[in-house]
Amino acid sequence: MENKTYHFQLNYPADYAPASVDQVLRKLLIPRKWRHYLRIEKQVQINGQYRNFNELVQPGDLIDLTLTHVSSNQQTYAKSKHKPVIIYEDQDLLIIDKPSGQKTHPNLFETDTALNDCAFYLDANPFIVHRLDMLTNGLLLVAKNPAVVPILNRQLTSKTFHRDYYAWVKAGSLPDHGTIDLPIGQDPNDQRKRRVDPAGRPAITHYQLLSSKNGLAKYQISLETGRTHQIRVHLAAMGAPIIGDPLYNPDCQPGEKLRLTAYQMEFVKPYTFNRLHFQLPN
Repeated sequence: MENKTYHFQLNYPADYAPASVDQVLRKLLIPRKWRHYLRIEKQVQINGQYRNFNELVQPGDLIDLTLTHVSSNQQTYAKSKHKPVIIYEDQDLLIIDKPSGQKTHPNLFETDTALNDCAFYLDANPFIVHRLDMLTNGLLLVAKNPAVVPILNRQLTSKTFHRDYYAWVKAGSLPDHGTIDLPIGQDPNDQRKRRVDPAGRPAITHYQLLSSKNGLAKYQISLETGRTHQIRVHLAAMGAPIIGDPLYNPDCQPGEKLRLTAYQMEFVKPYTFNRLHFQLPN
């Protein structure tokens, strides 16, 4: 497992209060191990000079970080022969529009997943940040290097990484707005499925009606947690299974597509204080 070196440069925001070097690194969500190496190797420079961790960073100061102990155990993805639909790209991140019916990542020797497509496009190994169900389409964030992965993971667990979905259900089957707070566990009768289970993991879903037409209602769905099949299980438990859901909607017709789209995401770009927002075009 080879260590690689990564360099990041940013300005401390002009509207932020002065803070110690250590406080700034914590605000950036840099892992403790990497903060340790930044300190002992003196790889934090403020305006071109090393500054002790208890010294202050002032608004507008230029911060240079050199990370020398970045490694990853993540698997290597074979390259497909298909370019993904690119929504956004910079030196660290890639956001794609994953189609319905495509897995996020491969099992065993599969080569037709979203991560295989990203490997083909990047001509390098991508790094997984989060997943979308195979039947769900929409925005998928992929990291281009391992230095940003733990920071994005911490944003996911601290709920500063927001993801919103569109879901279509039968009109009148769900209140106009509300919150579903029901734990989710494995369905013992079907390994493909999850179910509401008092002994399961906590799961919280917020929903808001956007429109209703021709017997279908379109809802905006926001997640506080990211359990497998969370939206599908929660809406089905409320008596409003998603249209086209072959696992949780008994009225699903053969060949019908799941009407669930990850249409919006918002997070802080790693090694910056800049909040990024992305939305699928209508």
